[in-house]
Amino acid sequence: MKGRLFLVSTPIGNYEDITLRAIRVLKDADFIICEEFKEARRLLSHLNISKELYALNEHNEDETSEEMFGKILQGKNAALISDCGTPIFSDPGSALVNLCIQANVDVIPVPGANSLLTALVGSGFELNKFYYAGWLSPKKDLRRQELYKLKSVNEIIVLMETPYRLIRILEDVSSIFKPNTNAVLAFELTTKDERFFRGSIAEVFKIAAEKKLKGEFVLVIDNRK
Repeated sequence: MKGRLFLVSTPIGNYEDITLRAIRVLKDADFIICEEFKEARRLLSHLNISKELYALNEHNEDETSEEMFGKILQGKNAALISDCGTPIFSDPGSALVNLCIQANVDVIPVPGANSLLTALVGSGFELNKFYYAGWLSPKKDLRRQELYKLKSVNEIIVLMETPYRLIRILEDVSSIFKPNTNAVLAFELTTKDERFFRGSIAEVFKIAAEKKLKGEFVLVIDNRK
């Protein structure tokens, strides 16, 4: 019999956000596929779970996906986790998922923590709909071109980026969008340093620059006219 692939959401900062189902699935899995060993071992140690680990990331995705797929076809149940949050979403793993789908292997999402929705519900904006713009280009010129296109999107816009580009993203946004455009910077969500910085995009940029903020973040922009 074929095994199954579980897509297990893990905490985005606070380990108390792990679900009972996620813990059970991780304990029952024959092996766990992670993004990076360090983060996975830290979480599993906290949960007192010892499992065989395999790393699947942007550097080895194709080769490792084939290897993991072979194990699943042999009847092994696998749990896929990312460094934090919901796997596949802006993280590697889709190649393995597609191999399983094509072979009629059960792919079972185990929902849990997600920085996108956490930032949105904490923003205070009305959320009938929103536009997820995701990750912008790391190259300044391309990033600014992308932002000019987003400026015409008449919606709540959500941006995500790496911690070390936080100030640069805010600087570009504040120079391209209208200065009085409302925005919320959801910073270090679920951790002891969690903060929601609210105000105009110019005000949020000023706060971040003055505090020299560097950390995980989601930027929510209210670009509705």
